[in-house]
Amino acid sequence: MSRTATRLTRILAMLPWVIAHPGSTVEEVCERFGYTARELLADLDLVFVCGLPGYGPGDLMVAYVEDDTVVVDTADYFASAPRLSPAESLALLAAGLTVVASGQASPELRSAVDKLTRVVAPEGDDVLTVDVMGTSELTTALRDAAAAGRAVEIEYMSLGRGERTTRVVEPWSVSSAMGNWYLTGYCRSAGDERVFRLDRIRGVQVLDDRFEPAATAPSPVGYTPSEDDVHALLRLAPSARWVAEYYPVEVVEDDGEGLTVRFATYDPMGAARLLIRLGDQAHLVEGVEVKAALEELRSRMLARYAD
Repeated sequence: MSRTATRLTRILAMLPWVIAHPGSTVEEVCERFGYTARELLADLDLVFVCGLPGYGPGDLMVAYVEDDTVVVDTADYFASAPRLSPAESLALLAAGLTVVASGQASPELRSAVDKLTRVVAPEGDDVLTVDVMGTSELTTALRDAAAAGRAVEIEYMSLGRGERTTRVVEPWSVSSAMGNWYLTGYCRSAGDERVFRLDRIRGVQVLDDRFEPAATAPSPVGYTPSEDDVHALLRLAPSARWVAEYYPVEVVEDDGEGLTVRFATYDPMGAARLLIRLGDQAHLVEGVEVKAALEELRSRMLARYAD
């Protein structure tokens, strides 16, 4: 994830919490959201100039620190809820149902999803169903180990190298993304942060060895590419340069007319979907696994059109 996307994600998480907890101190906000005092002040300064055209007192948000207290006040237009379009309402409902299906929804979110369902899809559950791959004994064991601060030994199948390795990991969190479950943690074997797909873990043993759990576990979205990932070389047209900002890539060549990047991914199908999405704005230069995934995806799409 780019620095801008990471910052925006943290701001969007911080603002509702501060609004719901008036009187929160700088120390409390920094501890909860992983800020330094300087970063928090910079984000509050950014929020202060956010609003609607007109940019008068009623159009901008209020965000500042007073006597070590973080103060956030919403602009006047937040007094009434925005009217969502049908597409926006459906997207919001689908996102909420996804979190509920993952088993990680809070009671408040479940209640909000139920209310939105009655408005958007009053006919019942048959209208819209979001199914996330269910939890398993492995998911539960890893989550319990993360909560207890106990290291685990896993047998992991590396797709990039095609070999099975034994690793000792300090588990931080288990979460789902794009239809898969991932373990994020500190791999003692590699000496660095790693993200592991649960469907590639062939065995797990919870150890007696304990570690101090992190106060806030890093999100798997902002992962660091590792030797276990699949790598591919992509050539991007000028209109696709945004890929280098959004995805964890290594810029190999920038000649002004285009960009050549080394792309890392957990799953070659992810890179294949990106290439399909970009169309003639990008092409695959090298990458055996991604090429196979791209051909498979194209075949499936053509077969659907044929039907």
